[in-house]
Amino acid sequence: MDFGSINWLAVVACVVVSMITGSIWFGPKTFFPIWWKAIGKTEKDTPGGDNMGLMWGGTLVASLIQAVSMAIMVNFMGGSMSSGVSPASGAMTGFMLWFGFTAATSLTNKLFAGQLKAWVLETGNHLLNLVLFGIILGAWR
Repeated sequence: MDFGSINWLAVVACVVVSMITGSIWFGPKTFFPIWWKAIGKTEKDTPGGDNMGLMWGGTLVASLIQAVSMAIMVNFMGGSMSSGVSPASGAMTGFMLWFGFTAATSLTNKLFAGQLKAWVLETGNHLLNLVLFGIILGAWR
């Protein structure tokens, strides 16, 4: 694990991209109303409640952790591929990490909670972000 090989500006770009895509993906005119209903909430419920700072702060920290982890994995997995680190190997790294860990792990949780529709919406956003992270980190060397 070589933190010196991380492009920190690319990591920050990934965090910004995550905030933008999340805002669009879960916007009031896109998937938020469907997702909100899928997790059993009504119009009377308020997202985050009194913990808006914790919700957004935690989201930023989680995105930063994902971006740093992706930077390490893009370097590692891209270095072991014949083509080296590139936007394509970064996208493939993002997809494989999403498929093998994010999608599979969260599917189990949502199946037991009876929230398959919510899983599709949530994991779709994660797929988008991880692939975009991989492209950014693979391209911005």
